[in-house]
Order: sequence, then C-alpha cells, then structure tokens
Amino acid sequence: MGKATGFLEFDRRDDSWVSEETRITNFDEFHNHLNEEERRCQAARCMDCGVPMCQSAICLKGMVTGCPLHNVIPEWNDEIYKGHYEHALARLLKTSNFPEFTGRVCPALCEKACINGINSGAVTIHDNELFLIEKGYEMGYMKPRIPKTRSGKRVAVIGAGPAGLAVADQLNHRGHEVVVFEREDQIGGLLMYGIPNMKLDKSVIERRRKLMEAEGIVFKTGTDVGNGEAFGKIVDEFDAVALCCGAKKARAITAKGADQCKEMYFAVDFLKQATKDLLSGKQGKWTISAKDKNVVVVGGGDTGNDCVGTCIRQGCKSITQLEMMARPPKERQQNNPWPEWPKVEKTDYGQQEAIKVFGSDPRIYETTVKELVMQKGKLSQIKTVKVKFEDRKLVEVEGTEQLIKCDLLIIAAGFVGCEDYIAQESKVELTQRGTVKTEPDQYQTSVPKVFTAGDMHRGQSLVVWAITEGRHCAAAMDKFLMGYTPLI
Repeated sequence: MGKATGFLEFDRRDDSWVSEETRITNFDEFHNHLNEEERRCQAARCMDCGVPMCQSAICLKGMVTGCPLHNVIPEWNDEIYKGHYEHALARLLKTSNFPEFTGRVCPALCEKACINGINSGAVTIHDNELFLIEKGYEMGYMKPRIPKTRSGKRVAVIGAGPAGLAVADQLNHRGHEVVVFEREDQIGGLLMYGIPNMKLDKSVIERRRKLMEAEGIVFKTGTDVGNGEAFGKIVDEFDAVALCCGAKKARAITAKGADQCKEMYFAVDFLKQATKDLLSGKQGKWTISAKDKNVVVVGGGDTGNDCVGTCIRQGCKSITQLEMMARPPKERQQNNPWPEWPKVEKTDYGQQEAIKVFGSDPRIYETTVKELVMQKGKLSQIKTVKVKFEDRKLVEVEGTEQLIKCDLLIIAAGFVGCEDYIAQESKVELTQRGTVKTEPDQYQTSVPKVFTAGDMHRGQSLVVWAITEGRHCAAAMDKFLMGYTPLI
C-alpha cells in the first residue's frame, strides 16, 4: 500500500464537466480531467482492503455491486499513486480488454461497493481507470501484441459490439485466427451507434480497431450474416463460431395510434442515425431531427437520457421524459444499506442540460403513453396516464389522463431479445426472453461448434457485462478447440 493514510488525507474529487451552456453546442466529450498529481492523490485514497468488495461483483437482492471483470483495483490504484503507470496498466489489462470504453460509459459498479463510500466519497475508480488507459496510449505502452505462434484454428465472431470484440481479442491473443463479421459500416455495436459521441468519442473505437487489426484480427464490416452472408457457410469454413449480435429487438409500446405514427422512432434508430449524420458531416441537417420540436422520450434509463441530451443538442423546442417507475429517494434508505446497489435518484447529464435550458427536470414518473393524437395526419400530442403496480401488474390510475404537446416521440423502453432473422438463420434455441439458450453459466449453444455471448445471451445489460461475457465465452471456445484453456 503506497499511502496508508491516503483515504484520511484526501477528499474525493471527481473529473469536472464542461458547463451545460457550453457542452450543448457540440457533440464533443464534455469531461475535464484532473492533472497527474491530482489523479495520484485520488488513487492514494484506496484503502487496499483485506477483502476488496470493489472487485467482487456480488449479487445482493437481485442487483450486482462490484466489478464483473474482477479488476484488481487496489493493485493498480497503488501503482498509479506511485507513478508506476506501465505496471499499473499491465495489471488492469490482465482482466479488462477495453478500459477506454468502460472508463467512459460504465456506471461504476465498483465504486458502489467501495468501503470508503460508507462514511465519505468512494474512490474515483472509474476516473482512475480512464486516466490509466489514456496514459498508456499517450506513453506508447499500448503497442500491438502479436502472438508468437498460431494454433491453426479459425474462429468467426458475428457481431463487433463489446462482447464480440472481447471474444476476438482473447482468442487472437491465444493464437487463433479470428475474423469478425459486422453488419454495420463500423465496428463497436452500440458503442458506435447507440452511445452518443459526447459520452464516447468514436475516434476511441477507431483507435482500438487499428490496434486489433495490427495484432492480426480481420474485420469484415458491411456483412450482414443471415441477410446476405449465409450462416451455414461460415460454420462450415470455421472451427468455431461466436454469436454476439446483441439484443436489438426494441420493446414497442401499445398506445392507441402507435402503429400509424410516422413521427415515432425507437431510441436505437434515432441515436444510430444521429451518430451517422455526425460522422458524415451532416450536423445541423439531421435525418431524424428534433430541431424546433416538442419531444417526448419514453423511458427513464441511460438510453432515454442519451436521447434527451441528443435532442437538446439538435435544438428541440421542449423535452419531456416519461418513466413508469416511481421517483427514487434522494438518499439511501435504511432497507438499502451498503454494499447493496444504491437505489437513489440520479440526475444525469441530459437531465442537467434540460434543467439548464428549460428550467425544470424533464422527467415525469409513474406515467406512460396511452394514446397518440394525430392532427392532419401528423403527431401533435400524446395522451398520458398515471400507472402503478398492483400484484406485480402495471395498471392505469383512473382519471389521471393528460395531454402533452409532441411532434417527435422516441421510445427508449429497452429490448426484448435478439433479432429474429439471425436466430432463425443460425437455428439456435431461444429462451422465453428472446435470448440464446445455453446451459446455466455456459456459452455453447444447441448448434454444434456455435457459442454465444453478450446481450444476445444475457439480455440487455451493461458494456462491462458484455465484455465479461465475451471473455468467458472465449475461454469456453478455446477449451473446445484445444482441449484446455488458460483463459478466464
């Protein structure tokens, strides 16, 4: 332990954010980072616990706290404090394939389990991780690691999201020849076309792609397996196949008039098109534009928040965000003690921006859409209704209907499983949740030499869980190919 009294000497200090009025004028990443000396002080706050909950990933009351990747957080915090950045990075990369992604978009399950969080601020693990990987690129530590020998085995990965990239990265370093098929024009999955640029600059993904290609991985973008490229042909040509196509079947709403509305979009389509327009230089000439429109976003999660932030940057006239659940408390309740996941209200960047621009929080809780009101063939209003849970069923509260102006309706209500066509083409067995079926804690499907990982296997989840799944899937595939595996 570098500084035994660090947690007593230094207060938690987060990376600051660019002011709302400045950051809404562009799609640039909006975090200001601490300098090196300040970051080392933050790393010194790590207590080097005897049983570090931050890296344990324990499930309490159905929710996980602690890192699913089991990052050895106290070790690399200690090395950051000492200024041993290369050694610290080596320890981080032992368990984490893409810290530049999780350091930007992960909700920091590790910090929720940090013991410092009981009486003071948790260690800034999330910011420390990002500092470390970016320092690695800056200092030239992130060099291609080309396998010295090849196994002679060929592996196909279908889907270049975080799970597929993790499978590819692990198996390539093991010495297998890896080809990744991706239907979009760029790799990254939802990292590229689901998470807005202000949270994850797309140059970060391209930087990683170049590194992986230098290490020997082949990416075949614009290749839609199941729609054009035959799955059976890939199975025949490769020794093992990983299905990592995500869970992109969006959950629809049942509101009256929804099937006739042309001004309603799923969040995944809206955010994808916004990023495509941004990357192609069409900023200000949006294909799906929120400019001067009264926008309603259905869904109170991270994706809904991303839609709020994107609409504000496009110049929306107003923004409303509907959430079916009740408003969480401001502080932990007695029945929600550490290290359980803190069930408290979070006001994220999008809501902060809405408050700054429009003067009020855009969220309306315990509310859903009942009807879409059309005028001259176009959406003009939505009728909302209050809802509550009775006997675990969602029911409407009679007499609570309200009308809200709405020219653009965005549905961010989550996903209900993988898309049908790839499941049908691959002939894998599905669960009732629309995910690919395997034995518990296993990754091999019902189809010979076909494996699965990520949201397609787990269901809609976090980037860190997708990477975790990818690592475990790679280990299962390696054992299948070689009879044993040193991978985890």
